[in-house]
Amino acid sequence: MKNTGTKLILLHPSIHKQGTIAGAHRTWLLIFVTIFTFAFTFTLITTKNTLSTAAATAADTAVSSPLPKPAFDALLHYASLSTSNSTAASRMSATELKTIAAVLRRCPAPCNFLVFGLTHETLLWNSLNLNGKTIFVDESAYFVSKLEEKHPHIEAYDVQFTTKVSELYELLEHSKEQLRNECRPVQNLLFSECKLAINDLPNHVYDMGWDVILVDGPRGFFPTAPGRMSAIFTAGVLARSKRGKGSNTHVFVHEIGREVERVCSEEFLCGENLVESINDSLGHFVVKSRDANKFEFCSNSSSSLSSSPTSYRDD
Repeated sequence: MKNTGTKLILLHPSIHKQGTIAGAHRTWLLIFVTIFTFAFTFTLITTKNTLSTAAATAADTAVSSPLPKPAFDALLHYASLSTSNSTAASRMSATELKTIAAVLRRCPAPCNFLVFGLTHETLLWNSLNLNGKTIFVDESAYFVSKLEEKHPHIEAYDVQFTTKVSELYELLEHSKEQLRNECRPVQNLLFSECKLAINDLPNHVYDMGWDVILVDGPRGFFPTAPGRMSAIFTAGVLARSKRGKGSNTHVFVHEIGREVERVCSEEFLCGENLVESINDSLGHFVVKSRDANKFEFCSNSSSSLSSSPTSYRDD
């Protein structure tokens, strides 16, 4: 007999349920992996930025930090001993070195220090102003190139001076005639046609606010030597044209007992700004910046370096 019974196929509901649960698990796993990946990436980026910021801050702190006092004192001590044992007339005495060094030590970091003249003290000045900006200007392209060859980290420029010691009073007369024009006390010397102006240095030299300026060059001990008329005039203009950090500029003139240095300091740095004189050899002036509409270097035209040094207060 032929069996014609109906076959019944039963579908267990747990089969569909298991597939649904498995899909839900995959969805949650995908969500978890996505969240974890996002969190890991975010943490990596923020940690990298934090480390970069910390490194930059540390670098900035290192750059702006002055030379540690023990190292500063040691350099000055040995330089002073070397000076004491030297018979060279052009070298600074221990007292002169300490006077300039004291100002550099007080100078807010980073200190901007401009030096006219490459001398025995060049490496000392550059070292004492560690992490500051020190620039040297000299009349000799040969000496500048040799310095850069031996010490490539030192910034120095040569200038072709067109002045002569024997032309001192002619140049002073020219500066008085041009006092309201090319030889005015507040200006950008890059564009000046004053015969006493040094106008062929790189642009950034004129844009910087100089905290300390030392005039210890060029040569000035014979009639045809360039003399320091231009260096002193330029120092006076840079100090009065200073903008930004602090309004005072400390200007030192070495060998101020000589005629050119004394007369030009009286004319462009002014006796009223003299705060210290060391053995009639080093003059220390503190020159304040001023408005461009002032057309005199000295407030008191009759002031001279023989007057008593005035007291001053740093900014």
